[in-house]
Amino acid sequence: MSESDALTLEDLRQGMAVAGLVPGQIVTVVATMPVGDDAIDLFYTTADGGTGREIIDADTVERLRIVQSEHDGPRFDADPDEFRLAAEALRIRYAALYDPMAAVYSSDIDPLPHQIRAVYEDMLPKVPLRFLLADDPGAGKTIMAGLYVKEMLLRSAAERVAIVCPGGLAEQWRDELAQKFSLDFEVFDPAMRFSSPSGNPFRDHDRLIIRMDQVARNGRLMGMIGEVRWDIAIVDEAHRMSAHFKNQYGEVDRTNRFRLGERLAETSENLLLMTATPHSGKEQDFQLFMSLLDRDRFAGRYKPARHRRTDTRGLMRRMVKEDLLTFDGRPLFLRRRAETVAYELSAGEASLYRDVTNYVRSGMNAANRLLQADGRRANSIGFALTILQRRLASSPEAILRSLIRRRSRLSELRRRIQENPEAIATMFEPAGDAPVDLDEYDDMWEETDEGAQGRLELELDQVVDSATAARTEQELSDEIDVLDDLVAKAKTVRMAGVDAKWSQLADILQHHVLDSGTAESPHKMIIFTEHRDTLSYLENRVASLLGRPEAVTVIHGGMGRDERKAVQERFVSNPEVRILVATDAAGEGLNLQRADLMVNYDLPWNPNRIEQRFGRIHRIGQRRTCFLWNLVAKNTREGEVYGRLLDKIETMGRAYGGRLFNVLGEGRAFDGKPLKDLMIRAIRYGDDPRVQAQLDQVIDSSVRQGLDELVSERSAHPEMYPGLDVREVRELMERTRERKLQPGYVAAFFLPAFQRLGGTARQRETNRWELTHVPSVIRRRAERLDRHRMVADAYERITFESGRVRIGHGRPDALLIAPGVPLLDAVTDLIIDRYGEALDRGTVYVDRTDTQPDEPTLMVAAEQTITDSNGDAVSRHFDYLQLGEHGEPAFSQAPPYLDYDRPRDEERGAVDQLLDSSWLHESHADAMRRMVYEQGTKPRLSELQARKSAENEHVLAQVRSRLNAEIEYWYGECNKLHDDELHGKKNRRMTAGLAMKRAGEMEERLSQRERELTEDVRLRARPAVIRGMALIVPERLVSHSSPMTQSRQFAKDTEEVDRRAVALTMRTERLLGHTPMEMPHNNKGFDIRSVDAQGYVHFIEVKGRIDLPEADTFTVTANEVAFAQTQGERHRLALVRVSPDGPEHDAVRYVSHAFDHISPAQSTRSFNERWADYWDRGDVPVVAVTGIR
Repeated sequence: MSESDALTLEDLRQGMAVAGLVPGQIVTVVATMPVGDDAIDLFYTTADGGTGREIIDADTVERLRIVQSEHDGPRFDADPDEFRLAAEALRIRYAALYDPMAAVYSSDIDPLPHQIRAVYEDMLPKVPLRFLLADDPGAGKTIMAGLYVKEMLLRSAAERVAIVCPGGLAEQWRDELAQKFSLDFEVFDPAMRFSSPSGNPFRDHDRLIIRMDQVARNGRLMGMIGEVRWDIAIVDEAHRMSAHFKNQYGEVDRTNRFRLGERLAETSENLLLMTATPHSGKEQDFQLFMSLLDRDRFAGRYKPARHRRTDTRGLMRRMVKEDLLTFDGRPLFLRRRAETVAYELSAGEASLYRDVTNYVRSGMNAANRLLQADGRRANSIGFALTILQRRLASSPEAILRSLIRRRSRLSELRRRIQENPEAIATMFEPAGDAPVDLDEYDDMWEETDEGAQGRLELELDQVVDSATAARTEQELSDEIDVLDDLVAKAKTVRMAGVDAKWSQLADILQHHVLDSGTAESPHKMIIFTEHRDTLSYLENRVASLLGRPEAVTVIHGGMGRDERKAVQERFVSNPEVRILVATDAAGEGLNLQRADLMVNYDLPWNPNRIEQRFGRIHRIGQRRTCFLWNLVAKNTREGEVYGRLLDKIETMGRAYGGRLFNVLGEGRAFDGKPLKDLMIRAIRYGDDPRVQAQLDQVIDSSVRQGLDELVSERSAHPEMYPGLDVREVRELMERTRERKLQPGYVAAFFLPAFQRLGGTARQRETNRWELTHVPSVIRRRAERLDRHRMVADAYERITFESGRVRIGHGRPDALLIAPGVPLLDAVTDLIIDRYGEALDRGTVYVDRTDTQPDEPTLMVAAEQTITDSNGDAVSRHFDYLQLGEHGEPAFSQAPPYLDYDRPRDEERGAVDQLLDSSWLHESHADAMRRMVYEQGTKPRLSELQARKSAENEHVLAQVRSRLNAEIEYWYGECNKLHDDELHGKKNRRMTAGLAMKRAGEMEERLSQRERELTEDVRLRARPAVIRGMALIVPERLVSHSSPMTQSRQFAKDTEEVDRRAVALTMRTERLLGHTPMEMPHNNKGFDIRSVDAQGYVHFIEVKGRIDLPEADTFTVTANEVAFAQTQGERHRLALVRVSPDGPEHDAVRYVSHAFDHISPAQSTRSFNERWADYWDRGDVPVVAVTGIR
């Protein structure tokens, strides 16, 4: 029946090819079954090997069309432009099948070698992924995670993605994923429960950023998240998911965060953990943490005598800053220098310090006496006095303001007691949700959104100002009297105008900011303080010193995210802004590498905060040596502790680049206690010489232990620290460059497709367009694809080049149009929906190039898929194959149809005669599938199978070693406990029966895992899917006026001209020190692939012309233009003047960015360009050799 005939249910029979059932696809009917009198149950297969069934009734059948079956072969009657548009839409929809690094080129990033290797060698090949990314701070782990997620989405290997992070980082994650990768994520809000259609908000949203503690501390949310599955789960700051063994029998003390990690491990197909501090020095805890990734390889409690240290290969990677390199092999991080600036308080400052410290010590002692009766109140008092002591060390202004506020609050408390004496007992109680110690406050800060950190600071002030150990009105009055004296003394110190600490800062500013740098590239400094009062004080004093208030800006916790970002932008971009004064609000989420100087005006009581602060400026992109000054008051108790610590670090840790701060800051590094406990001990008992000696001993041994841990971590787990071979990573990237789609091919598709769908695009700046109208059909399609990813009705600017997103000069930022962006996804989906049938019907193109063959050829686009034992794709690939009746099949990575033209009206008769040939009436699909398998799928399958087998063997050996050791241990414990029980000895924690049960469970786990790993090793290749087929007809066979039959105006002998042009270009490349390779004669896009001395690939298109006056133009195809625009600076047009006097007189010039001026929106398939214009733009290659001019 013809395609136009009305279709009935009876027409739907086995083997029929049907359009209209699955959008954009032709399906094949497998079987039909009657359902009543007027409907059938239709079973079908899709082109990619999928299956489906649907009830078809009389109404449904009207939207279906029967097209040719595969056996009948394509009719080649589709419109060539529609075929090309649909084929390019399909190529861009499946960008990751064609371009192995599609996410790199479609994102607004400039990736580094260690990031490329992490994503494309360590993570993506692992299906499913279980991995710990443990690179140093500042290595760009967010970039790596974003690249992995985008690549998985582009490969259709993931839809549902959850990112779990500390609450304070949630908005930063959302911004970075949106800005750098065009990935739209929602930040989870518990209120989503009330609008959830399913009752479980985690099920309703496919892309979520989840605050770790918001879920971990909520039993109901923990239950909900455990009910849904994720394709990818990523945990940032994953070391927080800690747990510890309670005893030798393997009982685990799980934190709520660890339980959340276990839920994610159970419900996620791919799990990525990220932390810069994976190993706290305790192998048991580290292996328990690693059990989140593989519970069998890390089963049971680590026992040094029984277990080998588990090899973490394949499960984790750790790169330290010292090992990170650029693609040029240079260190990624420049040197940095830290200096301790010790000073002495003036006499007045020292006296105030002693008096306030005595007040704090007295209050702490009183709080200690309350500990048994009211632990929360006692902790609250200790916390408040600790903060007061830290403000004392910060600045005269901070302590004065704090003392005044505290006196005011306590006076108000006394007034309320006098008004209502019966309620005195409740008035001393701390607020129910207020923090009561430093650890709790730090935890709350990290889990609090930036917009709410100001509120948290106010709560802190309330605790500091009002917590008191007084129990009666009289005791409260006595404390207020003490505060009166302290306020008076603090005012006297301030009025004296002597501030020893400020004097040190002023000296640093004078020598390193005012007297250095240039107007074009001034030094910039960040000054960190712990307290808002000190921040305001410094802002005024620094502005006064510089003489320009506009040169100073501030960031603190009371500012919202947008305000902070505006300050950051001003500090980074405006050369007039030299100083940023900040609290630790600027230590989170802000990249401030425009600054190269830093002062810790206040030292944090957690040493790794120093590293976090320094990491704001000592990070990727820093071009100067960074300097850090730590200000320490020698004649204070905290200063003595910190001074000794910094001196020891400087003396013993120079070789470790400051990384010791991280080791000391994690957990309880100082004799089992954090540094803050040492500080409090120094405040309370610092006058005792024995206590001072003990503190010195603890600090010295802790620094020594920290260094030992750095060394032992590397020696215990050398596999965690792989070397970085930049050359190998560069080769990996360069091998894939010629399959890039961005920007040239994407632009060449999008602009005409967008306009065909009714959109309006106007070019503005270079490679930037304004979309003045986005049709509703596109917006509706975007919403249908994903209701959470909306498309606007107009865009001020779009671009296809990441380097053109932001151009400054008051121009608006542009939307990067790339695979995965909703606007492009909607356009490709609509084009495939409208014109996808053309790919199955086939079309005819005419080859008008100089390299056209002697016979017609069939061209197919073939998709190849390799799956694992579960049917999940581990590799998908796109290739193009051309096959003639007599010639050899030709494979191509570039789509040949881009170079070909539609038949002209006068050529249609000859084309129709060719379509009647017997060869075209044969079915070639099976033969083409076999060729694709032999040439493409088979070698790729062998490579992947070898890698999979090696990985599984390694994992299986590790699992057997660990579980067999556990089985042996528990059988031994069973025998021992059995003997004890026979002799009347009872063990409350373990019995012989329970030990026997544990051994049996381990045996079952081993058996199950052996089956899984043995079965999982087998990979399978699916039959290649033919995504489109076209007939390519040489122009000479259909046109009597073909230039192939006429004398050429540009050459007496085309073959000789081309040969000499390519030969001279090849010789030039070798003389430049490059390694050139000539491509096959019909290669699409370029003629020579040349690798320079640094390993970078360059693509050269060669055009030769005889050096005669009439040689005034040359032809370039649309594919050559798109390829050149895609490769950018890596593309060269080589123009060769072929001399009639012989090869020794030939001359060559190179033109860079040759075709940037040609609009990708044009529909023409070739362009005639003036030779002289390009020759004048060209450069003579710099080689001193006769014959090259």
